[in-house]
Amino acid sequence: MKRATVFILAIMLIMALALAGCKDNAQPSAVEPSIATSNSAAASSTPLATAKSADEPTFGGTVTYAYDQPFQGILEPALFSENADNLILNFISEPMFTTGDDLKTYPDLATWTESADHLTFTFKIKEGVKWHNGDELTAEDWKFALEIISSPDTTSPRYDSVKMIVGADAYHDKTATSISGIQITDPHTMVITVNAAAPNVLSSLWGYPMPKKYYAGIAIDKFADSDQVRKNPIGLGPFKVKKIQSGEYVEMVRNDDYWKGKPYLDGVIFKTIDGSLATSLLENGEADIMTLPTSQYSDAQKLDNLDLIKQESLSYKYIGFKLGKWDADKSLNIMNLPKFADKKLRQAMSYAIDRQKLIDAFYTGLGTPLAVPMPLVSWAKIPDDQINTYSYNPNKAKELLDEAGYKDTDGDGKREDPAGKKLVMSFDAIGGSETDDPNAQAILQFWGDIGLDVKLNGGALKELNAYYEAVEADDPSVELFSATWGLGSDPDPTGLWKSDDQWNYSRWVNADSDRLIAEGTSVKAFDETYRKQVYYDWQKLVNDEVPMIFLYSPIDVTAKNKRLQGVHVNSFTNQVDVNQWWVSK
Repeated sequence: MKRATVFILAIMLIMALALAGCKDNAQPSAVEPSIATSNSAAASSTPLATAKSADEPTFGGTVTYAYDQPFQGILEPALFSENADNLILNFISEPMFTTGDDLKTYPDLATWTESADHLTFTFKIKEGVKWHNGDELTAEDWKFALEIISSPDTTSPRYDSVKMIVGADAYHDKTATSISGIQITDPHTMVITVNAAAPNVLSSLWGYPMPKKYYAGIAIDKFADSDQVRKNPIGLGPFKVKKIQSGEYVEMVRNDDYWKGKPYLDGVIFKTIDGSLATSLLENGEADIMTLPTSQYSDAQKLDNLDLIKQESLSYKYIGFKLGKWDADKSLNIMNLPKFADKKLRQAMSYAIDRQKLIDAFYTGLGTPLAVPMPLVSWAKIPDDQINTYSYNPNKAKELLDEAGYKDTDGDGKREDPAGKKLVMSFDAIGGSETDDPNAQAILQFWGDIGLDVKLNGGALKELNAYYEAVEADDPSVELFSATWGLGSDPDPTGLWKSDDQWNYSRWVNADSDRLIAEGTSVKAFDETYRKQVYYDWQKLVNDEVPMIFLYSPIDVTAKNKRLQGVHVNSFTNQVDVNQWWVSK
């Protein structure tokens, strides 16, 4: 699981993507998104969110995909770090395998067989697939991508997606000149051997090739700034880049040689817009499709020319407690800060928040209360009847604080700590939209109602980059911090929750948690029933310990013009099978 902006350097995996704190559900998550590629034809156990049409698809027409953040213009899947770039790449790139609506991995450009010991994967790449410049896709292109990501000179943030391959660490450390676990047996067959058997190898393995011939001669550390990436990017997807106006729009045209067949649309324009104007742009046809800012959902509902498609998101909103520091020398989290060490204090602060009231007041009802770090769409999400949901209960919160010794000893209405000293807490969150400040103030008021003195750190919300710089660096002034994690398709908490995960921003260290996370990707975990129970046990532990207050799982809304047909939405993207999009006449 990764972060969509990587401090911004990426996402969780991607993410993200996507892999996303948010000013609205439409804003990129504070997580690197996994590249959001999906195949609606894949088997699915989840309901499909697809706009219906009785008409037959026709060829022709151009649509505008709008987004309310500027793109950086790093149009290479292995290198991008901003979600806007990812959205453009979803039109022009293509992976070896894809993620279905059910969050499982399915073949795309490649099929595979797996050895009995789950260590060796043999991939057969479809023949005759062409890059946008006419070169044929070969196994060398995929091997090249894995080597670029593994190189110590790379600017790619995706080493976690290749380090499971045998020999990747030696290549990364410059003690080997090749990755021993990658073998090409013919131009369209590649064999990959991994270090350890795990049920989530394919969902973790990097699956996007890079055009080796097209990139020939570019220094590894210069890829992101090369003309081949910035000005003339190519891919394998249904659309080709025609023109890039930096920070404003990217014009794409149909790839007539697309390997799945000729796309219906003549082209797509990706356009950066002012998010506050989203509804008016959708109304007058300047935008055809976008993820709608939640603050504009009510206004958008009044427009007759729009379809609004709602979908539970693969993400969650949280408030973290700073419990320690990151030790860079040891690459470990050290849980050594005493302020929030008492579990009863953390539990009380969770009980104090009325999650549903926040969702209704500031997110137009587009969210579902949550009490664990697993979104509702995940197959590993524990049922609420097996955990403490921390439903709003200020009396229970006060009772826990009293038991823990947090009492108002001087009659000023604010509780002191158990030693009788004045207790003041600082709160950080990301600003950017009109609802961010009142949302933060409501949270502070909930805590104030149980006698806790909590103030905005520095007196104001932070800009996104400044927020993550402070949180990641364990700035001493950061005590409570709120944002959103966007998650990958696999429920493995590695990356965010282990004692040696740098993105474990709370710096929570728990031996039982580490053990359960390891069990979740063990050989035993190839039994999905066993794996699900492991993750249930892990969620029960986190639910009791409350290293974070989990607020809600967002509901994303895709707004699209009714003339645009064939749009299918799932929990992590509204860009499913974009080659099937078409416009009615």
